[in-house]
Formats: sequence, C-alpha cells, structure tokens
Amino acid sequence: MLRLRLRSADLRRIRFADRLHPVGTALLASQALCGPPVGVTAPVLAGRATEVAGDDAVRAATAALRHLLPAQGRLPDFLTPLDGLESVAAGLDAIRATPARRIRADVTVAYADLRPSPLRRRLAAADPQVLDLLARATSTWFEAVLAPHWADLALAHRHQVAAAAECYATAGLDGLLGSLHPLIRWRAPVIEVDTWWSADLPGTGHGLILLPSPLAGSRPRVLVEPGRPVLLVYPVAIGSPVASSAPEVDPLARLLGRTRAAVLRRLAEPGTHTTTALARATGISLASASEHASALRGAGLVATDRVGGAVRHRLTPLATHLLNAPRAM
Repeated sequence: MLRLRLRSADLRRIRFADRLHPVGTALLASQALCGPPVGVTAPVLAGRATEVAGDDAVRAATAALRHLLPAQGRLPDFLTPLDGLESVAAGLDAIRATPARRIRADVTVAYADLRPSPLRRRLAAADPQVLDLLARATSTWFEAVLAPHWADLALAHRHQVAAAAECYATAGLDGLLGSLHPLIRWRAPVIEVDTWWSADLPGTGHGLILLPSPLAGSRPRVLVEPGRPVLLVYPVAIGSPVASSAPEVDPLARLLGRTRAAVLRRLAEPGTHTTTALARATGISLASASEHASALRGAGLVATDRVGGAVRHRLTPLATHLLNAPRAM
C-alpha cells in the first residue's frame, strides 16, 4: 500500500493529464496486453496486438519488450517520463537522457523478482546499445499496435476527463478523489493506493496529475519524483470508439480515416485551432497534424489563415454540411 500525504500546495494543483504520453502508454500497453484484463476492457487493442504478432519486426519488438520489462507489476520509473509528450521520438529521447545512476536504481527495483540475463544486466548497467534496442522495439510496437487507434485513444481520454470534470463540478474534490478507482482511497489529506509497491510519502508540493488509462493493467501506478508533480495512473474501461469498430460507428471515419475524421471533428468545436492545438487535441504529432490539415484543405473541407506568426484552421461550409449530414440508418 502506498500512502501519499498531500500538502496544501499539492491540493491546489490537482489536475488531469491533458493528453496521453505516446511512449509511456506504449510501454504500459505492451505489458498490460499480455494479461486477460485488458483483453476485456480494450478488446480492439488486444485484437490488434494478436493480428500483427506474425510480422517479423513486430515479433522481434515484442520479444525484446517482454524480456526487458517485467511481465506484470512495477516498470522502471524512468520508462514512464513526464517529459516527451509531443511524440514517440520525444519520449524516447527523454528516456535516453536519463542519468545512468537513475536507470540502475530503477531497474534494480523493477528486476527484483526477475531471473538475471545478459540483456537485463546490460539494461541495469545503462548500456546505450540496450537502450537503443528498447527504443527501437518501443517505436516498432507503437506503430504496429497503437498508432492505428491513437486518435480513438485520445478521444477516449478526453471523454474520461470530461466525465471527471462533471464529477468534480457536482461532488467536489472529495467526490472526485473518492471515486477514481476501487484500489484508490481518499482520506483527506492522504491518498491510499493499492499499487505494486509500498511506502508512506509526503507529496512533492508540485501537485498531482491524474491519468485514467485502459492500459494501466490491473492496479493503479504511481510515479513520485522530487521537484515534479506526482503522477497517478489508474485503470478504466474504455467507454469510447476504441471499444468497438470505429468505421462501423462513424461513417466519416470510414470515408476519411479515423485520425483525419478526428481532426475534422475537432475543428467543429469552439476555440482557436492552430496546428499545434490540433496535434495536442487529437494526440498526434505536429507533422501529422499539419499533413492532415493540408489534405483536408486540398479536399475543400478546411481553410487556413495566417494571423501574425500563427497558422489557424477553420471548417469550410462544405465541411460543416458534411458534419451535419444525417447518418444513414
């Protein structure tokens, strides 16, 4: 049991992660999809992992991750960094930048119940070649398994945060923290988390970031680093398009593709839509957001204006008509 005693400064800075971390999500998912619970809460992702398992590159990546990561339980903390949200590449750069002393300490804790092997010893020693192997395997696995469903995962995350915001608005902080997950108990000012490790710790004074995830595994996960907000990742079931077949649910996704449809639908929401804002809202890279906006502009669905140094996108009347068209029954 982890007991986290929040300070007043922490309580003033409780917030939800504004988007999913590509690398952190991939590493949690590569572990979680080995077990049956995620096969129930995220069947499409579990099915995708099975579907691509025969590909040689994916099989090699999966084997590397399953050897280097514990099959269940606590992952080395440095593998779920707070930095590197922008893309898979940025997240992997954050991992590679971890000091060797930190890597050794985190891996030693995570490997406590694993049988030693040459590759595991080299990771524990922060061997750059093994870190590169881990990075390549993570990137390959993300592109094969998560990338096709990333827009759906991002949408599911926004739905979870919206539901939590409604809970906070009607039940207050006690109601929100008391209803996150059965393995999380709120006894102000202490959060008790039945996670993979035990400790009695004070808050960091930098707040608490909450992250609902269908890929967290069977228990919540907690990352505590001095000088940084505490990260609390807790399991949720997917109540969004990723839980079913998106093309059948959304004809626009069948026409444009899930990610491009998500970009178009985002542009229909209130607010200023720069390329950066689109990337953040849909959980894709800046380059990918720019590519989708360009394709939609070429199809006459998006107009782009430059205002000062910013590029802003908006729907055309044709796109508005397309989004408002009734679905065929």
